[in-house]
Amino acid sequence: MLTLLDTTLPRILGACFYYPPQSATVQRLWPLLPHMADIFPWTNAAKITGYCQQIPNITPEQLEYDFSVLFEGQGEMPAPPWGSVYLDKENILMGGSTLQYREFLSRQGLVSQSTIHEPEDQFGLMLLALVHLLEHQQLPNHQQDEAAIVLLTEHLLPWAYRYLELVKNAQLEYPVYPLLAEITECYLKTLQAELGLFPEPHELYR
Repeated sequence: MLTLLDTTLPRILGACFYYPPQSATVQRLWPLLPHMADIFPWTNAAKITGYCQQIPNITPEQLEYDFSVLFEGQGEMPAPPWGSVYLDKENILMGGSTLQYREFLSRQGLVSQSTIHEPEDQFGLMLLALVHLLEHQQLPNHQQDEAAIVLLTEHLLPWAYRYLELVKNAQLEYPVYPLLAEITECYLKTLQAELGLFPEPHELYR
């Protein structure tokens, strides 16, 4: 039975918004993209099926340019994927909201082992942290769920919809990332509605 806190869908979405399309991780998950309507208890599965049907039949490698535009920067980034760009008045990386999120991750035993000192509040990386909290924490289930809810309400949802709106409007070669943004927005709104989540109010600066 599909449940709201099943981790298959956020694992796919998180990987696509974090790893380069030519990476082994995305290559492994790519065949699942057309089936995202079937792996989560959507309130409107037909809408998700419609989005999935619009995903073009291309190889992940064909998305290298679009990934670079969105996540590496070809000129000005149309949709910076880091939370502090939206939550910090100066639009900076590693702002105060990043440090608060880092402290939260540390309390959950999630400390980055990466030798690349990148901001932890990258959108896809936050979805993957959600997956980790739901799957691997050595805590009673209700505590896992509690930590996941804190991640969503305090750290991700306050800026996620603005970020996804910018991805949907980005000028790219293919509609894959805008369609993934549509699906991710539906996913987060479903979680928010069904779990009764109330995101922390934050002024957004982008």
